[in-house]
Parts: sequence; structure tokens; C-alpha cells
Amino acid sequence: MPNENKAKKKEESEEKEIEQRTSPGGHIVYEAVRQEGLHELERSNSALAWSGITAGLAMGFSLLTEGVLQSCLPDQPWRPLIVKAGYSIGFLIVVLGRQQLFTENTLTVILPLLRKPRLSMFANVARLWSIVLVCNLAGTLAIAWLMSNTDIVSPEVRHAMEELSRDSLNFSFGTLVLRGIFAGFLIALMVWLLPFAETARVWVIIIITYIVAVADFAHVVVGSVDAFFLVGVGQKTLLDYFAFMVPVLIGNIIGGSSIVATIAHAQYIGGGEGKVP
Repeated sequence: MPNENKAKKKEESEEKEIEQRTSPGGHIVYEAVRQEGLHELERSNSALAWSGITAGLAMGFSLLTEGVLQSCLPDQPWRPLIVKAGYSIGFLIVVLGRQQLFTENTLTVILPLLRKPRLSMFANVARLWSIVLVCNLAGTLAIAWLMSNTDIVSPEVRHAMEELSRDSLNFSFGTLVLRGIFAGFLIALMVWLLPFAETARVWVIIIITYIVAVADFAHVVVGSVDAFFLVGVGQKTLLDYFAFMVPVLIGNIIGGSSIVATIAHAQYIGGGEGKVP
């Protein structure tokens, strides 16, 4: 009898260890992201607004870090590979700081909407999207104005930031939409990977956003810092800004919502792989 109990305890211990070492199923990730979306939809307008503004301000550090790196490195073919690493800084601040970023919400709040496609849920998603987007852009406008119209950065860094910003805006409407789709897809994919990334969260954020940067994909919030910076130094107009922002916004929404959220919903709910209440 003692031997049987000992064997049973050993078997239970082994089963627990196997469970700990096994990656969570896709339906578990789905439910974790969906629950996060439900939590975000419960937040008040003021909480969303302040968080959105803070995220927009934080995104300015992506351009600032890139500008500092570019101004310090020699003009060599490998320089962009290092400079683009600065792009991840704003995302690290925003994601680890649990701030509201519009492109993250193209996935999280869409999953609850796909589960319960009601008019009230649609209105709540529209409320969150509009508040977060407007406040994100307001934050980028503020930080871009400060960096372009004050002495907060050195002339060398400001010149480098002008070069980087011009490069990110120099695309046609159709190209911006396509680049926005890829950026929206990757950022939403990052959100999908984060719930169970644990100690690798920082590396998930860095790797995904670095791919967005080196491939010159277009992100509506980060790109707005670039565009508003050029408006601030007098190289672009507000009309130029909206000519950039509109196609990128369309692309980000398509990439984040229509592709990632719909595929995830179809795979783990419609395909019967998970049973989400």
C-alpha cells in the first residue's frame, strides 16, 4: 500500500511537471486576449483618454532614440540596422506600462465583438477606438511639437530626426495602405503572443517591432510623430499629414482586425478547437 501511494504521488508530480512545460493551447491564448478586450471595454472615457495621451507621448521616444543613434553613428550601409532598434523603445514603454495604443485594440476588443456581434457591443468598440485614436494622435502632436520647436534636442539630433521622418512618409496612398496592413498584422500578432510570453515579453516586443521598423511598414501612431515633427519644422503641412494618416489608419485596421482577429476567431471558435463561453 505505501508503495502504491508513493507511485501515485510520483505520477501526479510528473503530470504537473508535464503540464507546466507544455505550451498553452491556442484556445487558452484566445480566451486570455478576449478577457483583456472585455476589461478594456469596461474602462471609463477619462481613463482611456489619459492612457491614450500618455501612449502618444511615449511613442515620441521611438523617433527620438532613432535620431540619437543616427546622429552618433557613421554613415555606413549597416547604420539603419542599428538605428531602427530605437523604434522599439516607444512600444516597450507603452506595452509594459499598460497604456492604450490604438493598434493593440484592433485585436483585443474585436474578439469580444466577434463573440457577441450586438449593436451595443459595436457602439462600445467604436467608443474605445475613437477615444484612444484621437488621444494617441494628440499625444504624438504634443511630443512632436516639443521636439521640433524647443531646444529639448540638439541640432544634430533634430537634423537626423528630419531625415528619418522624411523617409517614413515618402510613399504613395496604395503603398501606405499595404505597409499599414503588414504593420497592423504584426502588432496584433505581438498582442496575441504576449499573454504567455512571460519572461520573454520584452524580446517579443523588440523582435516584432524591429521587423516593422526595418521593413518600413507604416504604423499610424509612430508615423504621426514623424509627420507632426515635419509639420512642426515647416517641411510638411497638416494636409500632408492627413494624406499620410488616412491610408495608414485604413491599413492598420485591416491588418489588425480583419485578418488577425477574424482568423483567430474562425480557427479557435468556428473551427471548434476551443470552447469559449
